[in-house]
Order: sequence, then structure tokens, then C-alpha cells
Amino acid sequence: RHAALNLTPATAFGVSPSLGGSFHVDSPPTIPTLTTSYAHGTSSKSLLFSTVGGSLQASAERFPDREAVVFLQEGVRKTFSQLQQDAAAGLLALGLKRGDRLGMWGPNTYEWVLFQFASAKAGIILVSVNPAYQVQELEFALRKVGCNAIVCPTQFKTQKYCDMLRQICPEMDTASPGSVKSARLPDLHTVIVTDSRQPGMYHLEDVMQAGSSQHIQQLEELQKKLSFDDPINIQFTSGTTGNPKGATLSHHNIVNNAYLIGMRLGYDWRSQVRVCLPVPLYHCFGSVGGGIVMATHGITLVSPSTGYDGRANLAAIESERCTFVYGTPTMYIDMLGQPDLAKFDLSSVEGGIMAGSPCPPEIVKKVISTMGIKELVIAYGTTENSPVTFCGFPTDNLERKSETVGCITSHLEVRLIHLSHLCLMPLGISGELMIRGYCVMLEYWGDVAKTDECITKDRWYKTGDIASLDKYGFCRIEGRIKDMIIRGGENIYPAEIEQFLHTHPKVQEAQVIGIKDERMGEEVCACLKLKAGQDCSAEDIKAYCKGKIAHFKIPRYVTFVEGYPLTVSGKIQKNKLREQTEKFLGL
Repeated sequence: RHAALNLTPATAFGVSPSLGGSFHVDSPPTIPTLTTSYAHGTSSKSLLFSTVGGSLQASAERFPDREAVVFLQEGVRKTFSQLQQDAAAGLLALGLKRGDRLGMWGPNTYEWVLFQFASAKAGIILVSVNPAYQVQELEFALRKVGCNAIVCPTQFKTQKYCDMLRQICPEMDTASPGSVKSARLPDLHTVIVTDSRQPGMYHLEDVMQAGSSQHIQQLEELQKKLSFDDPINIQFTSGTTGNPKGATLSHHNIVNNAYLIGMRLGYDWRSQVRVCLPVPLYHCFGSVGGGIVMATHGITLVSPSTGYDGRANLAAIESERCTFVYGTPTMYIDMLGQPDLAKFDLSSVEGGIMAGSPCPPEIVKKVISTMGIKELVIAYGTTENSPVTFCGFPTDNLERKSETVGCITSHLEVRLIHLSHLCLMPLGISGELMIRGYCVMLEYWGDVAKTDECITKDRWYKTGDIASLDKYGFCRIEGRIKDMIIRGGENIYPAEIEQFLHTHPKVQEAQVIGIKDERMGEEVCACLKLKAGQDCSAEDIKAYCKGKIAHFKIPRYVTFVEGYPLTVSGKIQKNKLREQTEKFLGL
């Protein structure tokens, strides 16, 4: 697509040998231009100035009859024009207003996407709540950002959402819908249930029918006042301090990230892109890479199942003729592991994205060779960066696809800094990866100190990851500074689990580490020191955790130790502890 411009290769990438650092990222770099560990992804594409609602509206005008979303398990199919007729006016009718926070708590259902866009249109900030949260975690999250409303199903599998809400807020049983007054959640006044009628809660139908012509007019007026710099999404993420933090993202953050991801994948020129989307919608990967990309590029999202199911993904690709697949490495490992994989017709698939946790090179190669996903790319990012900052090109060679996370995306800067001297690293030498540009979050909601810890005065976001760049601008992620465990794409923070395990009456000290695992990438392992004279089994510990912390945080392995490897200053050396434990477990 550069041919028509008749540019020489050097000018096509906007570089001169003396500049280094700056190269065009509209197509794969062919000339080694970097001279140090700094790169700026220039582009011939401007940033968009639209809001989330405006993006969907533009696609609805261009492709009114194209399928926007298909939820196979629910039997729901909506075109772009149908998705436009949403619940936004109803939310205003219920008394919610611009800047209020609405929690979305539940698995991958049509209602998730419905409220993602309805809230954005009404200027209401969507708070993505992990569907696996238990009572304590839910209460913390809702209090932290002062949620005014929450949407959830009655239950899903063993998660009884309405019952958990009642535990925190017993006042609901006697309140009329929309007038909840909770002692523990002072900001909450409205609960919306998607699938049943419950005391003190609205049913989804009530919201859909509440909006009168007056509210529709109010909504239209509101569109003129919304700014693309307004916060519109809060995504929970954690640091090693344990408690979740609310990464606050603006329309500008997520609309442009989605737009530029789509451009890198060629969604602007491919006809009828249909994406199989098994990744959770409460994560940035699902909500931005899925939902917002759908709005900005007019693609079709196919949700194979409400809860994750590897086999359902393959069935969905075949029946819906999906052209792209998204997934964490764990999800691809599951698909590769299906005994009847060869029976599925995957011939419609052109490409895919693998992201969410470190992607083992062997798995990347296997997905390309066995599933035939030739244009697979690896994407890397963080929730705080809305989320994608690096992404491969569909035409990259196998080595780049499997060994790197691709190139910096358009309109972003990256630099690699020495961990203690803070100077720029030479090319090819690892340092801490830092990002600057339109994608950096506004803040951690209500937490100035934590925000200042990770965003420098000159607006560089410190990822905490160790990486290196080559002269073409391709990035390798070497590891991470923090001890975060990434289990199947789920971010787990050891300190949070350690704090909980310290509440066990027999535990004197708890250290939680990530242990390598072929399928999940990493598994949680608790190394426990028991109080003198106490006896306890791994089963006792797991049973203690059940129903109190989310299932993915419950340790898969539990070992009992006499002590821990320490530094001279008495700090626990988690890397040594990991090595010792893996050896002990025979991994």
C-alpha cells in the first residue's frame, strides 16, 4: 500500500540515518534505523478525536445491517443499527448522570457489550469488575471508585452475584429499586439484574423501557458536551502492595488504541473481519481489543461461550467462519490440546492475536503450523496503557513472531532505562520498558501516590517490565521487575494472597510465588511456614481459600518450609525461593 506513494525505502519510513529513533510504523520496518534504546512510532494516520459512542455511531451509519456481535450461547445476534438502539436513555431515566460510575460484573454476555456502549454514550464511567471476585474483593472495588450502580446476572456457575451483593448490602431487600441506601457502599443506589426480578433491584427490561423522548433528547444534548478526554472506563489492576488499583482510561485512550490495533492488523482493508473472542470482556484485551475495535472498524465479534471453553472456540470458528482469533497463550494451548482438533474446519482463519501473558515461542510456532493461523501476531501492553503498546505485523517472519512482541505501535514512544542509573540503555541491552503517548492512563482512581509512582513528571509510564530493542525496533520482553504472577492471562498479585493466607490460624508466614506451568504459563504456589507445633495439609489450605478469594488466586501448589532464602538485609529472595521450589516439586 506504499507503492502508490512512490517513496524510496528510507523516506517511506520517515527516517534519515542521523535521526535514528523515529520510524514509520504503518508497515513493517525494512531498514535498521535505531541507534539506541529509544523509538518513536510515527504514522501517516492521525489520532481520532471521537468518543466511544461516536465511534459506534459512525460504524452504524457505514454498516447498518452488518452483524456487530454474535453471542452463540445466548442465541443473540445484533447488527450495528440494532446495537445503536441501546440502554443509554434508560440509564439517564434511572437517575444516573455524566461522571457516575457503573460496575459491570459478570461473564461474557451480550449485556456486557450493551452496557459498555450505553454507559459511554451517557458519559457514565464503566467499571470492569472481575466476575470471579468474592464478597471482600467486590466490596473493596466498589468502595474504591464509589460505584453508583452495578449490573450483574443473578448467578453464573458457582458465582451467586445477587446473593453476594445482599451480603454487603442487606438494605436492598426492603428498598425500592434505585433507592438503595447502603451503610457499607454509601455511593451505591442502583442495582440492575440482567436475567431475573429481585427485591430492591431493577430488571434489564426496566432500563430498556425507562427512557422517554425527554431522556432521548437529553442524551442527544449530552453528546455535544462529552469530551474525548473524559474518563470512561476503570479497569482494576494491582501492584505488589496487594490491593487492586483502578486504572482510569479516557475515550481518547481506548478509541485510539483500538483504532491503531485494527490498523496494524489490516482491519481497514480486509473485507468482513469476523473475530472469535473467547477472552474475558472485563479485561482490556476483550473490552478494547474486542468491543472498541468492533466500534472503530465495523468488525463482527463472535463470542463462543459465556464461560471459557476451548472446544467451543473451535466450533465457533467453524460455524461462524471467523477470520481472526484472539486468545491468551493458555487458550491457544487448550485449542491445540483438543483431541479432535483436526476435525474442525479452520480454513476461514487468516490471523489472530496472542497476548495477555508471556507467549512461549514453541506455542506460537505450533499455532501457526497446526491451526494454520499464518498471520498470527503477538501483542504486548498493560492495562494502564489502554492496553497495547507493541504488536507484530501479520507478515513478520516466524522468528520475529515467536521471539519478539513486535514493534511499537503508532504515535507512541518507548525508551529502555537502566534500573538504577535511569540512563538510556544501548541497543540490544535490557532495561526497564517505559512508554509515553496518547495511551497512558489518566490516573489510578483516587490514588495520587500510586499514580505518581508509575507515571513520571514528563508523562513516561514505568511498566516494571525488563525488555530489549533491536535496530529494527522489534522488542523482546525479558522478564519483570515486579513479582506479579500471570496465570493463563490473569494477573495475580502475590501480596494480596499472602495477606489473606496470614489470616489462617496455623500460618506464621506466607510467601507466594509463580511456578512455571506448561499450560497456564505460571501457577500459584504458596510456601508456608507454620506456627510452632502446628500441623496442616495442602488440602486444608485450599479449602480455607475456597469461596473467600477468587478461584484463580487459590494456590495450585502448597509447600511447607522451615525458612526462606534471604538477602543480607533480610529481604526474601523470591527468585531463589522459586528455583528451590521448582526443584523440590520436580518441575
